Amino acid sequence: MSDGPVATIIREKLTAALSPQRLQIEDDSWRHAGHHHEGGMDAQPGGESHFNLLIVSSAFEGVSRVLRQRRINDLLRAELAGPVHALSIKALTPAEAVHSV
Repeated sequence: MSDGPVATIIREKLTAALSPQRLQIEDDSWRHAGHHHEGGMDAQPGGESHFNLLIVSSAFEGVSRVLRQRRINDLLRAELAGPVHALSIKALTPAEAVHSV
C-alpha cells in the first residue's frame, strides 16, 4: 500500500533530516473513526490523522528518548498543527533496533 499525501510528506521530511536505516509509517486513523478533535475532523480509514511511526537512525546515538521525540515533533510541526492529530513515535538507534524490533 502506498503512502497518502500526509504520510509522503512525513517520510520525505524524516528521510531528509535523519537518514533513517528503517522508517515505517502506519496510518492508524481507521482505529479512531468517529473521534472528533480540534477542527471538527472525524478520523476515518485513510484519513491520515493518526499515525504510528517507527524510525531507526544513527542520528539518535547518544540522544535521550525525550529529545528524539522532540526532534521528530519539531520536524513535523506543520503536520502536527494541521492534519495530524496523533503521532505515536518509536525512535531507535540501530543497536537498539536489533534488540527490540
